[in-house]
This record gives sequence, C-alpha cells and structure tokens, in this order.
Amino acid sequence: MLVEKKNICLVLLMAFILSACSLQQTTAINITDIKTAKGIDEKLMPLGVTGVFPDGTQKVFCWFQWKNTEVNTTVMARWYFVTDNIHILDYNFTIPRKEGSGSVSLTMPEGKKLPVGQYRIDLNFGKQTLKSTIFKVQ
Repeated sequence: MLVEKKNICLVLLMAFILSACSLQQTTAINITDIKTAKGIDEKLMPLGVTGVFPDGTQKVFCWFQWKNTEVNTTVMARWYFVTDNIHILDYNFTIPRKEGSGSVSLTMPEGKKLPVGQYRIDLNFGKQTLKSTIFKVQ
C-alpha cells in the first residue's frame, strides 16, 4: 500500500511539473501587434504598412511589437505561400529586451521576385502561434 501511495504522489508531482512548464511556455512572450510593410526605419518602425504588395516585389518586412517578455526568448518566424500551400522558410530569432519592436523579412535572391499570390507569416513560441498576418502580392 505504501508503494502505491508513493507512485501516486510521484505521478501527481510529474503532472504538476509538466503543467507548470506548459504555463511558463505560453506566458514567456506577448506579441501585441504585427504588420507587413515595405520597409523599416532606423527606429525599427514600419514604413509603408500594407497587406498588398505589387507584382515585382522582392522583399516584404514583418514588423511586430512585444511586451512583458523574458529576455533572450527565442521566437520562430514561419513564412508560407498560401496560394500553393507551400511552407517557405523558418527563421529563429531572439527577443533582446522585455519590451520593444523589431522585424524579420522575406527576401528573394537578386533578380527574383515573390510570386503573385497570398502569403502568411506566423510568429511562434515553441508550438504555440503567437500572432499571424496575411499579405498578398498582386
């Protein structure tokens, strides 16, 4: 009987630890805003905010803002070409401050342009999608 009680306590302790880890993962970062833009200025603010880019576009910026974040939290930007259901790229980056803004970009090689169609970018923390935005090239 004593062995059974120890096993039950051990299972309960493991469940508590796993739930605490799960809670920590969902609260390590808070993305408050996300936008696509034609550029980013020297203060890391978006220039030419738009969700529609002209045919011939070579680069799209994803600007985002965060608060109440643990410094050095790793976030993954996942880019998709929704029109053909293609996962394009994953890019990991580290959040340098508790609060601020920054950007990532999708850039085609020299002489190439983004295909016409609809795209999506997800900002993920672990398996959790924090924010997403959709944009078009037309």
